[in-house]
Amino acid sequence: MRTMTLQAACDACGGKLIGCEDPARTIGRAVIDSRTIEEGDLFAAYRGEKTDGHRFIRSALEKGAVCALAEYVPEDVSGPVLLVPDVQRALEQICTAYRATLEIPVVGITGSVGKTTAKEMIAAVLSQRFHLLKTEGNHNNQIGVPMTISRIEREHELAVVEMGISGFGEMTALAKIARPTIAVFTVIGRAHLEFLHDLDGVFRAKTEMLAFLPEDGIVICNGDDEKLKELRCPQRVIRFGTSENCEVRAFDIALLPEGRTRCRIEFAGRTVQADVPAFGRQMVYAALEGAAVGFALGLSDAEIEAGIRSFTTVGRRNSVTHTDSLTLIDDCYNANPESMRCAVDSLAKLAGRRVCLLADMLEMGPDAPRMHRELGEYCKKKKIDLVLTCGENGREIAEGAGERGRWFSDKGQLMSALPEILKKGDTVLVKASLGMQMGPVADAVKELKLP
Repeated sequence: MRTMTLQAACDACGGKLIGCEDPARTIGRAVIDSRTIEEGDLFAAYRGEKTDGHRFIRSALEKGAVCALAEYVPEDVSGPVLLVPDVQRALEQICTAYRATLEIPVVGITGSVGKTTAKEMIAAVLSQRFHLLKTEGNHNNQIGVPMTISRIEREHELAVVEMGISGFGEMTALAKIARPTIAVFTVIGRAHLEFLHDLDGVFRAKTEMLAFLPEDGIVICNGDDEKLKELRCPQRVIRFGTSENCEVRAFDIALLPEGRTRCRIEFAGRTVQADVPAFGRQMVYAALEGAAVGFALGLSDAEIEAGIRSFTTVGRRNSVTHTDSLTLIDDCYNANPESMRCAVDSLAKLAGRRVCLLADMLEMGPDAPRMHRELGEYCKKKKIDLVLTCGENGREIAEGAGERGRWFSDKGQLMSALPEILKKGDTVLVKASLGMQMGPVADAVKELKLP
């Protein structure tokens, strides 16, 4: 926020500057972790469940923070503090005001599945031409989005912002801050049903973004999705997918055993070759998202192809590892019924014995047992050879898989059984919601030495 002064921030949130000798000083990033403070940053002192950020105001100021955004001033603090009733609300107001001073395009990305992958792919493509800023990690909520907007500097020509929600009204808050000029919708799936109730609820919550898109904005959405293919809005709509109704369409799709995905993508008489250095049918959609935004912003075919080739996976999202014993597909970052089925579809296309290690999909609401049992039935339908599960609803997955399924009471039991169950040459998918913490299971698979 190098063009925003402390006084302007104070005016934006209606706060009170205390201990500030120079209100004309400009602000850097908004930061919530005092350990990461750089010269000129604004330290937002959140009061969390485990700790109170106000305890670290003095440390942040000593490290070079230009000011602290706080609800009270601790006794040991004498430096500049912007005093407000609510740090969260004030940060949103400050970053909303800062965004209003910027004229660069902002790509806002949301959906039930694949937001971070879409963000990384779109950024990889657009970086072939633009100097851009993208959301760090998965900082996509009401704290992360303001922090991302605060990082936009003079040299940035474009921003790619991931926007994640779990309830009604949250997208309104995020979109009011980010003010996207291009909206990307990945999938409307059965995620956060505990709060959003059903697919119609998910659709309504996600599309709250459209109220903040300018009339000359662009909406890029999944034309294969049952809800999104019917999306109507005043803005120009570009649909991507594999069906005939999609303007940006993938064909000649190949999932390669070495962990790559290839397809061709056509749009308005143009065709690009997409060679994605990651595995899975979901990577076709990521390539489509990157290509669609690239087409919309006038990139050349060569730039789009180079961007897709430069894509890299993030964390435990569909990472493929070939060991001396087996092939591991580590996709245990998150899960809902749609992403689970997509992962099973991709696994089913590979040769050899296919094994799923699955655990609960969280926040599925009262129908969670049925959804897990249906997942097990889907694994059986796709002829997955072995379905090993743990977790409360993992039992339902195993029962749905019939004779192919086996449930373990906890991760420890599952990991202990792996050396006796898995065989050399297996392809193993590990997937569950992040809260199930299946990372150690994936790591155990990776370390196996099978005869």
